[in-house]
Amino acid sequence: MALNIAHRGARSLAPENTIAAAQRALEVGADLWETDVALTRDGYLILFHDDSLVRTTDARERFPGRSPWTFSSFLLEEIKTLDAGSWFVNTDPFGQIASGAVKQEQLVAFASEKIPTVEEALIFTQEAGFCVNLELKRLPAPLEEFPVVEQVLTLIDRLKIVNERVIISSFHQPWLKEVRERNPRIEIQALIGYSECEPLDWGAREFKTYNARSTLISEDEIRAAVRAGLTVNLFTVNEEEDMRRFLAAGVEGLITDFPQRAARVLGKP
Repeated sequence: MALNIAHRGARSLAPENTIAAAQRALEVGADLWETDVALTRDGYLILFHDDSLVRTTDARERFPGRSPWTFSSFLLEEIKTLDAGSWFVNTDPFGQIASGAVKQEQLVAFASEKIPTVEEALIFTQEAGFCVNLELKRLPAPLEEFPVVEQVLTLIDRLKIVNERVIISSFHQPWLKEVRERNPRIEIQALIGYSECEPLDWGAREFKTYNARSTLISEDEIRAAVRAGLTVNLFTVNEEEDMRRFLAAGVEGLITDFPQRAARVLGKP
């Protein structure tokens, strides 16, 4: 049973979309980590989720005149000056610091955490014997037309990353088709459920694997999809009771902010 970690890395235990989060996911028993691909103004692929840098870095304080601090308006050199970890220590977004699940020495280290490049993430994944799910997202201005699929696949080839260590997912299905055409050896996963309230759109069901929003799918729908030969993963599943019932219904993977809980549900040491 695959355990997909997490919607933005092991973000209950470490700052999201950082190497620290990937390391913690690995340590607590995850099979892979999930992260988001973004892009700097000078064309470097980085890991980041929000369009704005404000929520998870000190960009507002370091660059006060750059509102709204969209990542695509910053050079890599500027991105690398940002503190991408202290916000986690200050806000404890999932209450795991207060619960004692995060050690003091880890908190100290988070203050020096930087936004990683995709290259750094791939090298970590390869060296750790891990697997990464790279989510490709629509890019904000002025980089909307950047050939993100071509550049990600070129980077994988240049680094000689084992194809089995990389999964590419996206809500934008034309990109998945492009990945399949350019490198059919890399696994692709179609994300569905972008809206939190509209019904899931499975389209023509032309992909093998679908990552669906867990709040929009029933156990009967999961069983039906599996009977039809599809692989179903769910995001974002954080409660152990939900994990158990979804696994019983036949999902292949759980994307979660709490890999430690999922590992416990799956009986991992």
